[in-house]
Amino acid sequence: MTRLALGIRWPLLALLAVCSLALARDLDQDEALALRRDGVILPLEQLLQAALGRYPGARLLEAELEEDDDVYVYEVELLTGEGVVREIKLDAASGTLLKDEEDD
Repeated sequence: MTRLALGIRWPLLALLAVCSLALARDLDQDEALALRRDGVILPLEQLLQAALGRYPGARLLEAELEEDDDVYVYEVELLTGEGVVREIKLDAASGTLLKDEEDD
């Protein structure tokens, strides 16, 4: 390889490593069930009630459990009665609201 190619390769590899660490990992249903059974996270149904309570008449579009830096987060998307899509993030262990914003 040329010096230029070697010089570019290492910074690109470092950038890819950092970016991959910053991304949250979606958990599958078996992982979520095990975490719930072990008492690590709260039931999704409980936190969905809290999220839907913020926007009466809203409909659930999507709910996912993610792991980000060893923190479990429920990401919920709602369609409000006004037709606005909201993205709500809740700490899956405590139920604490982490984010509530209009989704793009």
